[in-house]
Amino acid sequence: MMNTFQFDTASLLLALPEIFLLSAIVVVLLLDLFLTKRFKQVTYYLTQASLLITGVLSYNLIGHPETVIFSNSFVLDDMASVFKVFMMGFSMVAMVYSRHYLTQHSLFRGEYFILVLLSILGMMVMVSGYSLLTLYLGLEILSLSLYTLIAIARKRSGAIEAALKYFVLGAIASGLLLYGMSMIYGISGSLNISDISAFASDANLGARETLIINFGLVFLVIGIAFKLGAVPFHMWVPDVYQGSPTSVTMFISTVPKIAAVAMLVRILVDGLGAMHAYWADLFMVLAVLSIALGSVVALMQTNIKRMLAYSTISHVGFIMLGFVTGVVSGYGAAVFYVFVYILISLAAFGIIILLNKEGFEADQISDFKGLSKHSPWFALMMLAVMLSMAGVPPFIGFYSKFFILQQVISAGFITLAVVAVVFAVISAYYYLQIIKSMYFEDADKDITISAPMDIQLVLSINAILILVVGIFPDFWMKLALSLF
Repeated sequence: MMNTFQFDTASLLLALPEIFLLSAIVVVLLLDLFLTKRFKQVTYYLTQASLLITGVLSYNLIGHPETVIFSNSFVLDDMASVFKVFMMGFSMVAMVYSRHYLTQHSLFRGEYFILVLLSILGMMVMVSGYSLLTLYLGLEILSLSLYTLIAIARKRSGAIEAALKYFVLGAIASGLLLYGMSMIYGISGSLNISDISAFASDANLGARETLIINFGLVFLVIGIAFKLGAVPFHMWVPDVYQGSPTSVTMFISTVPKIAAVAMLVRILVDGLGAMHAYWADLFMVLAVLSIALGSVVALMQTNIKRMLAYSTISHVGFIMLGFVTGVVSGYGAAVFYVFVYILISLAAFGIIILLNKEGFEADQISDFKGLSKHSPWFALMMLAVMLSMAGVPPFIGFYSKFFILQQVISAGFITLAVVAVVFAVISAYYYLQIIKSMYFEDADKDITISAPMDIQLVLSINAILILVVGIFPDFWMKLALSLF
């Protein structure tokens, strides 16, 4: 007998952050229709208020006992609530930086903020998804919003091409992911994560069932690897990063990584944790390829956004190493790495946006020449960002790499750790190249910073956090470990 859909109005309180954000999107969309150009800034402030309230609602649900609602399709646990709080916080910072960029390049339109809110709603659904169908629904809400965001600057060279490339490759990856989900559903008879976990953990599982699960698993890993931007499914990353408006590049490279990791945890750790021996081998290959290609190809880039794209691919490799270990501490280290990467990446793109002027984008490494002479404070901030990305102590980037490598070695993958360290050292070169341009070369053009005080203040706090969290990393590491 088929299960009927069960609905309890009390469960709506557990999905209050999502319900509020969806309502806020409708309100902002309707208000934006009636706002004149003079009052368009109201959309920005409403967006920030919506993110803040959603973050507070999510924070209030931390510590609530794990509960599965909406006929086992939506889960509320500490991982979901903490991830949502971080997503709101990082998104608010990204919006502060974006406002300056959008104003400078005549892109300040209400639909930009509405698409950002829609993409965040998709991420929240992914984070709390406890059914393959719910996870896929959240993924599509996120993806469709991002495709449109990339193409929002229609007159920008490369924007439409980047959007089309991301759309076509994203559609293929979504199809492969859906095919993998259909195979898992076909053999297990359920879309629910806990049912799939029980089926995969069955000691009496036959060779036929195991073969079909492993076959579906390959397609699931391909879909997840594409969303993370891991090699060899990284083809979209450099072109999308370079072709998109810088504010969109910043958003794509940061907050959605939390949702991708959440989907990875829900499907592979919670659902198919019993098959870890199979998918860990795939992750190991993807991690090594990502670290190697990301570190080497970035050496040849002159466009800083393209360089950061390959840098992201390398960082994704380190994140995947945490999941190779198959232990809770390894998963916690990977989540910690994601949070650290986003904090650093926001600061990096924030400084790039800070140097933007009307009709000019600071997207070349040569644009940073002589920055230390014109703006010593922001050059110092970029120095902290680059050293942190390179993994130099005492900055937080060092500890994120250290914790990952520590777990990899503890799990017995010594060779893997050595390979990762070698390529981490190689990658330090292109970070030092930017430092060299700022401190040891003269500027080719006049560097003036005309950004409003709010972006300068938030950016300064962002950069200071990179050092402060690096000095006291234990609290954040324990927080990441407590989620599993």
